[in-house]
Amino acid sequence: MAENSLGIFVEKNPSDSKLSELNIKCWPKWGCSPGKYQLKFDAEETCYLLKGKVRVYPKASSSTSTAEMVEFGAGDLVIIPKGLSCIWDVSVAVDKHYQFQSSSSSSCDH
Repeated sequence: MAENSLGIFVEKNPSDSKLSELNIKCWPKWGCSPGKYQLKFDAEETCYLLKGKVRVYPKASSSTSTAEMVEFGAGDLVIIPKGLSCIWDVSVAVDKHYQFQSSSSSSCDH
């Protein structure tokens, strides 16, 4: 996994065994269409993108500096730190599974 100035971890193409171990298919799903969204994460979020492409910029930044920008997309496992305020610039509609750190382990029928 790679960490960056925003504290976001991105793991490109995690193994199927890792995805199964995390039980990702049982996590809730969320999606959005292309656009810019101001988000604040009140809890650490782990998400796995099924579809989409996102560039994340720090909210405090007046410019969209590529030095602080983080990009991820379909097939990436991403951990977003608690307390991060940021702007999601979604260029391709997102469909993802997600789980907050405070959530209890998900269980579901396969």
